[in-house]
Amino acid sequence: MRGLAALLPTIVTIWIFVQSYIFIQDKISVYINLALVKLILWNTDRWSEKFLVDFWVYGKGKMAGLFLAIIGVCFIGAFVASVMGRTLYHFFEKALMRAPLIKKVYPYIKQITDFLLANRQISFTKVVALQYPRKGTWSVGLVTGSGLKRIIDSVEKDFLTVFVPTSPTPFTGYVIMTPKEDTIELDMTIEEALRFTISGGVITPAQHEAFQALTNKESGE
Repeated sequence: MRGLAALLPTIVTIWIFVQSYIFIQDKISVYINLALVKLILWNTDRWSEKFLVDFWVYGKGKMAGLFLAIIGVCFIGAFVASVMGRTLYHFFEKALMRAPLIKKVYPYIKQITDFLLANRQISFTKVVALQYPRKGTWSVGLVTGSGLKRIIDSVEKDFLTVFVPTSPTPFTGYVIMTPKEDTIELDMTIEEALRFTISGGVITPAQHEAFQALTNKESGE
């Protein structure tokens, strides 16, 4: 079991990259190479189609499609970063959002890809413990802000906006606003809190500090 625990993350990582390469090569690169063959035949009749297909699609030249695909992705990224590209992208995206059936799938796929790939950072400032989802049950949460001004002005208390991740996938969770006085700041890093959530509470590198903080809070120290 220790051997599997040590090797499995590496094996799965390599498997994901290999499968990604195979998918790109079989589903994208091959068609780019076929387009190259057609382009060469259109410009010259020096080589036969069979020779070009054997070289570009199945032979040493098949990597060309992969490199062209990477260049194409970089070009699209640079184009979308421009004003014109961003405008056209938003127009295309709105059209997809209105398309039947597609609008039921595309927004959720986009949420996942934006979370994984978009250049956005969620700023977690500290880790706290709070009684959620009911009093007497403690959860670990990540502080993201100080709450909404309207609520703070109405209740006249200091609030915290806390993201409570779910286990074993901390990509999803609940965003709640709770009075600051009802939380306990834990001596844990963001990474430690995420590992605690992903492992279902098995990995607790700051277990002693969290327990001590809770004890001090309950004793009124």
